[in-house]
Amino acid sequence: MSTPMKHSSEGKGADRMISMAQAIREALAEEMRRDPLVFIMGEDVAEAGTPFKVLKGLVEEFGPQRVIDTPISEAGFTGIAVGAAMTGMRPVVDIMFGDFLTLAMDQIVNQAAKAHYMSGGKWKVPMVIRTTMGATLRKAAQHSQSLHAWFAHIPGLKVVIPSTPYDAKGLLKTAIRDDNPVLFFEHKAMYSMRGYVPPEEYTIPFGVADVKREGRDLTIVAIGRMVHVALEAAQQLAELGIEAEVIDPRTLVPLDRETLIESARKTGRVIILDEGHQSYGVTAELASVITEGAFYYLDAPVVRMGAMDVPVPFSPPLEDLTVPTSERVVETAKALCGRA
Repeated sequence: MSTPMKHSSEGKGADRMISMAQAIREALAEEMRRDPLVFIMGEDVAEAGTPFKVLKGLVEEFGPQRVIDTPISEAGFTGIAVGAAMTGMRPVVDIMFGDFLTLAMDQIVNQAAKAHYMSGGKWKVPMVIRTTMGATLRKAAQHSQSLHAWFAHIPGLKVVIPSTPYDAKGLLKTAIRDDNPVLFFEHKAMYSMRGYVPPEEYTIPFGVADVKREGRDLTIVAIGRMVHVALEAAQQLAELGIEAEVIDPRTLVPLDRETLIESARKTGRVIILDEGHQSYGVTAELASVITEGAFYYLDAPVVRMGAMDVPVPFSPPLEDLTVPTSERVVETAKALCGRA
């Protein structure tokens, strides 16, 4: 049975605007005050506050015993965090760039993801791995990848990708309280983005997509920063008489299949946007979910728009070509709706 469309309370009484970096820092501070078992570890997380200054000031409040600068060894400190989680702590691991997850794949994929299953449910691994994703910041091929699809492929891991400060704070608090390992991806280009975040306590449940904009002619499912690309395209399309519905899954694992399918059944046309490489990625999985659930309601094949299947270039003009843009989304949507 399909469920009603979900809408966040974001923007209601929007009188408290903070950046995504501030929202993440608030979530961490609040959870560390609430639960003394929560601690942070990673490279340059204490005095430096990470290269993006997201954690700036936390070590002054919580001390170096709970905001721990580690050696440059992702495998080492991620393994320590797995052990700490299994013995009752709630570590938040900071992996400076998502590209560096490759250095801790055994700890994440073979240890954290499988301990609960291999122990017959006796062990839990309540840890969060915060890391970055995204291109267009001129960081070159080894610092610009979006590798979230890898971890969504592994049973035992949860995968979260917020697109607003509101979502970032609520989802991170939920992640820290979860008894399973969670990969929490933050887009580097969105740390300065400002949005409404209520001052009162709140969390956002996993597996609940958010309808960022309602529409009747076309559904655009977008991940992370691509949500804002989709919203910009939807505004341009509205001027042409095409009303696009924009849906943000917010969590890839668990995935809110019902909301995606319901929207596709309503509009009959779907575009999926993601900043990960298109081949064998998130766009393919979401397209499959929608096609299987809404096949007889679709007026056209589901269209996928991901990053080009090339290493991310350092050259700014070339880098900008590798990821979907609002202009390309508009042209694709017009063709899909027979307006080209």
